[in-house]
Amino acid sequence: MASPRYIDLEQARKVLAGMGVELTARQMKRAAETDAQGRRKLPFFIDPIEHKLKINKQTLIDVYLRRQREAEISHDL
Repeated sequence: MASPRYIDLEQARKVLAGMGVELTARQMKRAAETDAQGRRKLPFFIDPIEHKLKINKQTLIDVYLRRQREAEISHDL
């Protein structure tokens, strides 16, 4: 199992762009903001050392792949 690779907002935006998901910096920031219940659209967390938002690169990719599979399954019904 590979070690986790934590990336910041801009790096996450580039990872998604490489997958064909083009987002602006503002859209990425909104996905990382907490809502009224304190939840984020994507599982970003505040790095305890740098105090910046981070996400595990593989988790980000997995979120998109899982949503794609869910869409394909619901479409087939």
